[in-house]
Amino acid sequence: MPVKDAGGKAIFEKDAQAARWIEHFTSLLNRPPPTNPPEILEARRDLPINCDTPSHREIVDAIKQLNQGKAAGPDLIPPEALKADVDTTAAFLCPLFAKVWTSGKYPIDWKEGHLVKIPKKGDLSRCENYRGITLLSIPGKVFNRVLRNRIKAATDPKLRDEQAGFRSNRSTTDQIATLRIIKEQSLEWNSPLIVNFLDCEKAFDSIDRELLWKIMRNYGIPEKIVSLVRKMYDGTCCRIVHDGQLTDRFNIRTGVRQGCLLSPFLFILAIDWLMRETTKGVKNGIQWTPWTQLEDLEFADDLALLSHSQTQMQAKTTALNKLSECIGLRIHPAKSKVLRVGT
Repeated sequence: MPVKDAGGKAIFEKDAQAARWIEHFTSLLNRPPPTNPPEILEARRDLPINCDTPSHREIVDAIKQLNQGKAAGPDLIPPEALKADVDTTAAFLCPLFAKVWTSGKYPIDWKEGHLVKIPKKGDLSRCENYRGITLLSIPGKVFNRVLRNRIKAATDPKLRDEQAGFRSNRSTTDQIATLRIIKEQSLEWNSPLIVNFLDCEKAFDSIDRELLWKIMRNYGIPEKIVSLVRKMYDGTCCRIVHDGQLTDRFNIRTGVRQGCLLSPFLFILAIDWLMRETTKGVKNGIQWTPWTQLEDLEFADDLALLSHSQTQMQAKTTALNKLSECIGLRIHPAKSKVLRVGT
C-alpha cells in the first residue's frame, strides 16, 4: 500500500515510506515547548513515599500484576517468561533494580520502544489515520509498576474526586450516572445547565515533560522519585515496525510514554493540577451542596465542564484553554460539544 507524504503525494518505495513514517511520528512525539510556561511551586512537605530500593516482595507483587498475552518489547522477553517462576525472577531482578535505583542509569532496552501502527478510519495511505502503540520492555514495566504502586498509594487521595480515569473503583459509568442525575435535577428544579464536553488533542503525546516534573514536585512527590522518572524519560527513543522490519531510531522529547504503566497516573496528575488551577478562587460551576459547587466531571483527558450560565461557561473554558496551552496541551475543537438543558 502506498503512503502519502505531507503534501499528499503517494510514496511507493519501501525506504522512502519508512522515512515518511519517521517524519510523521517525530513531529507527533516532539512538540515545541510552551511559549508561556506557568510558575509551579514545590510542595512544602514531601508525601510519605518509600524511597528505598525495591524489595523482593514488591517485585513479586509487580510481576504478578503483569497481564499475560502481551507482546514483548525490544529485549524480546514476554511476560510469561517472568511469571513462569515468580520468586526466581524476582531474585534475579532484585539486584538489577537496586542498581538502577541507586545509579539512575537505565538499561538501553528500557528506553527504546517499538511502535506498531494501528489503522483508524479514513484514507489509510495517510499517516495521520493511524494510531501508534508502543511495545516496551516487560522487565522495565515491572520496575515502573513498583514505582507506580508507591506513588499512587500516597498521591491518589490528593486527587480531585471529579477525576475517574485510571483510578480504582471508578469508571465511566459513575460519571455518566452523575451527569444524568445532574440533568434530571436541573429539569426538575427548572435550573439552567450548560455542559461543555472537551477533549485534549493528542494529549498523551503533547504534555511538556519539564512541567510534568514540576507538577510532581508540586504534589509532594520526593525528589528521588521524580529524579528516577525523569532519568527514565531522558533519551527515550522509538523504532517503527514497518513492513515487518524496524526503522531507524528517532528520539522522543515530549509527552508521556504510550504503553508505560506510569503514564496514565502521571497524566491524570497533570490534568488534576490543570483543573485545580483553572477552578481555584472562582465559582463558575453548578450548586452541588448548600456549601459547595461542582465545576466539572473528568475521565482522563475527557472533560465535562458544568455551569449555570453561558457567561460562566465561557470564562471557565477560556481559562482552561489558556492554561492547557501553557503546559503543552491543546483542546480539540472538532471533538468539543456543548449540551444545554433548560436554557
